Amino acid sequence: MKSGVAMFASIFNYRLTNVLVFYVTLLLFILVSPSLFIWKLVNTIRSCLRCKENMAGKVVMITGASSGLGECMAYEYAKHGAYLAIISTRKPNSRLEQVAHRARELGSPDFLFMFADVTKVDECRMFVGETIKHFGRLDHLVCNAGIGRIYCINSDVTKFSQVIDTNFWGSVYPTHFAIPHLMKTKGKIIVNSSLGGVMSTPGGAFYNASKAALISFYETLKFEVSPTITITILTLGFIQTKVITNEYSRNAAGPRLSRDLSDVLLTMEAEACVKAVVDGIRKGATSITEPRFWKTVVMNKFFFPQAHYSLFNYYSLVET
Repeated sequence: MKSGVAMFASIFNYRLTNVLVFYVTLLLFILVSPSLFIWKLVNTIRSCLRCKENMAGKVVMITGASSGLGECMAYEYAKHGAYLAIISTRKPNSRLEQVAHRARELGSPDFLFMFADVTKVDECRMFVGETIKHFGRLDHLVCNAGIGRIYCINSDVTKFSQVIDTNFWGSVYPTHFAIPHLMKTKGKIIVNSSLGGVMSTPGGAFYNASKAALISFYETLKFEVSPTITITILTLGFIQTKVITNEYSRNAAGPRLSRDLSDVLLTMEAEACVKAVVDGIRKGATSITEPRFWKTVVMNKFFFPQAHYSLFNYYSLVET
């Protein structure tokens, strides 16, 4: 009898403690929120005053550079005088060579373009090695290669392994081979994750999982390589690229978008996004969210999860 009473008391104390810790912590957060606001404001001002890294003569490697954000990143770095090594998968009529020559026109002193599959470890070893052989150094690695696929429970699950392979391993493999060279130059790793990695959106099961894995991996990697190597994680919202179009979703496995997301959601132009991103990278930012208002959406998800779920469920644009 006593043991039963003791067990009940233990369970009751555990539940009481669990509830108290949560609400006391929440209360403390509310009380210190003005201080957090001031701290964030001060950091923002300091960031604006911080000197930007001079990219002239620096070597930047960008994966997934034949279109979208990768292409825009190549152009933005070129404007600052960086040498470029750009990589994309081998496809008929690839635009990669055109991107390279356009970057040269915009100010890049020299470029190297290579076709490779980032999901294959040997090919990642190859293009990192070729970059070092050609330029003799590496300063920034931009892990941008990625694909989006919409998933629903009726989809063939076996068709989505490429999403994980490209979005996760397609960043990890180049990083593994680039780290020894980035250590020498005290360089930077830039990872193009997504807000999908920190918040749930309809149809994004595998895409979001791959991006969440990226965030977890690179946040952990910081313990091993910082401060010698700076890691910048990009959590971008809806940017005006082909990925958010109905046409792109119709060319993939699984369900599709009922319309372009730019028709119904606030989106940001790719060029404006990349300019803000590269400015942040040059200032040494370790995390960048664009458009910035999406930070408030992430906060709402954690504080009001049911409201977040209801909102995205109501505005779901995925055809099932």
